[in-house]
Amino acid sequence: MKIYIGSDHAGYELKEKLKKYLSELKYEVIDKGAFEYKEGDDYPDYIRPVAEAVVRDEESFGIILGGSGEGEAMDANRVEGARACEYYGGNLGIVKVSREHNNANILSLGARFIPEEEAIKAVDIFLNTKFSGDERHIRRINELDK
Repeated sequence: MKIYIGSDHAGYELKEKLKKYLSELKYEVIDKGAFEYKEGDDYPDYIRPVAEAVVRDEESFGIILGGSGEGEAMDANRVEGARACEYYGGNLGIVKVSREHNNANILSLGARFIPEEEAIKAVDIFLNTKFSGDERHIRRINELDK
């Protein structure tokens, strides 16, 4: 499975760690940047390409990172067909529900709020949780795309 990943400076270090972790699990990881730490860079330069790639490749997922994950999720969700959920700490159940009910295809992580171990748990839940396929959830997702 392909995982597209991208981050600005705030999530760069965690992105690099997640790339290594995912590669060790034999995922095909495609990095959309940043390719080096550059303070003050702009997250849309890296997030939008992830969202566009995920929408084109329906069998893939995306992981995007920033300081809070908020702006990153907002940016990704501007791409039609992208369904980014956000996690910046707390109950990991939100990641599971985002996959089961909303068929989220992108996970946005707030790198300034969660340690590496918690980010890995969120990624594992995200990648291993299936969409329920319930009619009511399909109906609601279709309404989002109108």
